[in-house]
Amino acid sequence: MTVIYFVRHAHSSYTADEYNRPLSEKGFEDRERVTKLFKDKIIHAAYSSPYKRAIQTVEGIAQEHNLQINTIDSLRERILSNREIIDFDDAIYQLWSQPNFAFEGGESNESAMERAITTLQKIVLAHPNDNVVIGTHGNIMVLMMHYFDTQFDYTFWKDLAMPDVYELTFENFMLRDVQRIWRE
Repeated sequence: MTVIYFVRHAHSSYTADEYNRPLSEKGFEDRERVTKLFKDKIIHAAYSSPYKRAIQTVEGIAQEHNLQINTIDSLRERILSNREIIDFDDAIYQLWSQPNFAFEGGESNESAMERAITTLQKIVLAHPNDNVVIGTHGNIMVLMMHYFDTQFDYTFWKDLAMPDVYELTFENFMLRDVQRIWRE
């Protein structure tokens, strides 16, 4: 079995710069609590979205286990649009309601899921019988989970915390179990 720990990033202060948006003071405090959660677990590898807030959230885990964080661009959060989104929640609802719809310059649920699932499959297959941490984002994480089980949807996304941690157990690339193991 391969165990994937999805670690949704901790709170960050909004900036328009998606790649370099850092954790907030509260985010750094929560990161320490998440790091403690993994202190007694065996972790074999660490991956992350290239976004700073995702990397910063799993840095403590990687340091605790003497691991380098492998950043992979296809694990980044989904692109909503190249234009300003006025009502973020409504935009996400519309995307979940119409899986092939995309705002101008953005990604549909289907295209974002396909990008991320291809990478997740490579990670799972490269780490048979390993425990792997992935620093991620709410929407792309739920899209990857939705690929395996449609109960992970817009309503599930709305209930996520920052940070949030899910343990997914795979046998080959078959999802066998999902557990929420930490929430603020």
